[in-house]
Amino acid sequence: MKSGSFLDKLVERLDLIDPGSLQTHFMRLANERGFLDAIFQSIQEGVLAIDNQGRLIYANRATEQLLGFEYGKMRGRSVMPLLRDLDWDRLLQVTDAQEWSRMVTRDVEVAYPEQRHLNLYAVPLPDQGSDDTTPAILIILRDVTRDRAEEASTLESERINAIKLLAAGVAHEIGNPLNALNIHLQLLSRAIDKLPAAQRTELSELTDIARIEVNRLDATISQFLQAVRPQKPNFAPCDLTELLQETLRLIRTEIENRRITVSVEYAGEIPQVQADGQQIKQVFFNLIKNALEAMPDGGTLKITLRSGDVWIEIAFLDSGTGIEAAQMSRLFQAYQTTKDGGHGLGLMIVHRIIQDHGGEIEVSSRPGEGSCFRILLPRASRRIRMLNMATTHTETKEMTQIDTQ
Repeated sequence: MKSGSFLDKLVERLDLIDPGSLQTHFMRLANERGFLDAIFQSIQEGVLAIDNQGRLIYANRATEQLLGFEYGKMRGRSVMPLLRDLDWDRLLQVTDAQEWSRMVTRDVEVAYPEQRHLNLYAVPLPDQGSDDTTPAILIILRDVTRDRAEEASTLESERINAIKLLAAGVAHEIGNPLNALNIHLQLLSRAIDKLPAAQRTELSELTDIARIEVNRLDATISQFLQAVRPQKPNFAPCDLTELLQETLRLIRTEIENRRITVSVEYAGEIPQVQADGQQIKQVFFNLIKNALEAMPDGGTLKITLRSGDVWIEIAFLDSGTGIEAAQMSRLFQAYQTTKDGGHGLGLMIVHRIIQDHGGEIEVSSRPGEGSCFRILLPRASRRIRMLNMATTHTETKEMTQIDTQ
């Protein structure tokens, strides 16, 4: 370094300074350094300085946390392995200040001590009065992991909303001609009934097949619209045992055709719940339908209802094909299905309805042995107690305000 720096001038004049003044100068330097270090240690951004070989000169606590090292152990060692995505060759060789405009900032990803996205800002620290190659580089690190996640979430939400809007329009346009087809099939069936018996049989079979396929498409569109345009539940007292029996009657023909044995067990008295009866029937229907389709060669479906202090549990245990472990984490996502020809919306709708009711859903399965879907709905008495507690709290607060006036 040249003699232009404060420290050089101080060293040159040490012999001219009396011991008292010398101590004062050194105390001032120590205080200034301590003050600056306290500032660097208190900020949330990572601050580190390196020499032109990439060796660590200084780092604050935020840098230690972001990159996972201890300054005392790391000082004097290269930091290049900690930031592998950075173009170190170019960074350490740049001497022209104008070239830094292309290297001021960059986003990098680190995997240790945890997966993070960091925004990096680098600036040279030339020594005052020195003509040598840049001796030091200051790097400032800012954790932008949460910003990245929020940005990705916003983009995904916008994308999903756009897809929902488009899909709902397409489903509506498909539904109109399906309704027309259904009406004309009914008219055609009436005309066929007037034909001689020999002609009537074959034509009736063909129209029945067409009607079944139209109904299947209509059911798929209905499920799809429920997924993209969910309705908030209309809560009212509901008898779960009655809703379950209504659902089983609705699907009885398919149960018999698939040679499935269904048993229902009630573990004690099942109290009413505050729920949307139609939505809970939709949950029962989807879970029973899934269980039946998981048993193509027949089997058993055991449905158990029991009541606890907090929850009412409805469990659906089938002896079907089971679910692979790799599919379990995506089970309630849209368009995830294990069935040929399945649309992957049924379980997503089930999950959404149960969440809207303040409940929970649990799944356990063993490939080749079967699956168990367990629904937990809050008891009506618990919901009422929570409302009463909220009301009492409000009344107490109001009385307190009156007393203090």
